Amino acid sequence: MAGDSFGSLFRISTFGESHGPGVGAVLEGCPPGLPITQAEIQHELDRRRPGQSKISTQRQEPDTVEILSGVLNDSTTGTPIALLIRNTDQRSHDYDEMAAIYRPGHADFTYQMKYGIRDVAGGGRSSARTTAASVAAGAIAKKLLAQQWGVQIQAWVKSVGPLQLTTTAEAVDVSQIEQNIVRCPDPALAAQMVALIEQTRKDGDSLGGVVECLVRGVPAGWGEPIFDRLEADLAKAMLAINASKGFEIGSGFAGTSLTGSQHNDPFINDAGIIKTQGNHHGGVLGGISTGMPVIFRVAFKPTATIASVQKSVDLHGNPVEFRGRGRHDPCVLPRAVPIVEAMAALVLADHALRQRVTSALR
Repeated sequence: MAGDSFGSLFRISTFGESHGPGVGAVLEGCPPGLPITQAEIQHELDRRRPGQSKISTQRQEPDTVEILSGVLNDSTTGTPIALLIRNTDQRSHDYDEMAAIYRPGHADFTYQMKYGIRDVAGGGRSSARTTAASVAAGAIAKKLLAQQWGVQIQAWVKSVGPLQLTTTAEAVDVSQIEQNIVRCPDPALAAQMVALIEQTRKDGDSLGGVVECLVRGVPAGWGEPIFDRLEADLAKAMLAINASKGFEIGSGFAGTSLTGSQHNDPFINDAGIIKTQGNHHGGVLGGISTGMPVIFRVAFKPTATIASVQKSVDLHGNPVEFRGRGRHDPCVLPRAVPIVEAMAALVLADHALRQRVTSALR
C-alpha cells in the first residue's frame, strides 16, 4: 500500500507486524560510498528498544538489525538497503480475550472498518513495534546528514503529564539527555517525571507528553513550495509516529498570542552571513529552511493500554468491561525520542538530496 512508503528521492518503505516474524525497511536513494556499520544502526535501535528501563514495557527484544542488501564492506552501494529486525519475545496469547473487543484508544475499530479484518496480537501493523524499522533507516539518514552537511539532530522529553521543561530549545544542555531513563535534560525534573510515571503505572493508568527536537546545521534553501513544504513534511512524518497527536514548529500555538511586530524575526548581517535575529519561525519560512536551527515539538497521547477497568463494546456492539493485557509502556515519551530523531532525519535527507538536484539545475 502507498501508505507504507515515505519520501521522494530518499525513500523508505516499511513492513511487518508487532507479533509477526519481524519488522523491517527498504531504503532507496541513499548515495553510494556512505560509510555505515551495523553497530551504528544498532546504537539507535538500542535507544528505542523495549525493556531498557523500569519505566518502559518489559517485552524483551534485542532488536538486532540485519543488513540484507545495499551495504558492502561497511559502505553503501547506491542500491536499495534492506534492513530486518526479527521479533523474538511475542506473547500473542495475552491478546486472546481482546479478539472480540474494540479497545478504547486503539486502532482495532478503524482497521476492522477499513480492511474487514485485523491482527489482534499487539495491534499488528498499528503497533509502535513497527517504528523499529524507521529508526534503523533513520540511523543511515542521520549519518548521511552529519557527514555531507554537518547536520545534527537532537530530541528530548520536554513534558510528561503536568511536568514541563521551561528551558528554551537552544539553551538545553544536550549532554544531559541520555543521563537518565526518561531522556529529559533537566536532572531534577527528570527524577520527578520518573516518579510520576512509576506512580501512574501503579495506579493502572498512563501518561502523555511532548518531545522537542532541535536540528542544527540545516542550510538555507531546503524545502519545497506549497505541498512539500519542509514543515509540512516534518509534520507528516511526526504524525505518522504511533500515539502522536500534535505538531508545532517554532513558536507554534504560543505564537498566536503575539502581534506581528513581536513575532517577526528581523534579518541581520552577521559577519557577512544573512540570518534572523530571533527564531519564532523555527527555522522555516515559506516552507523553506532559513539557515536557523529547526525547532519543533510533537505531542504524544497517554498510552492506550492501561491496567484499569475500561468500558467498550464487542464486535456485535454489546457493552463489555475489560482490563488491558500484555506488556506496554506507561508513558511512550522516553522511547519516542529516537523515533522523532529518525523521522526528522528521513525528511531532511530527502530534502537535502532534492535541493542538491535543484542547485545543479540553476
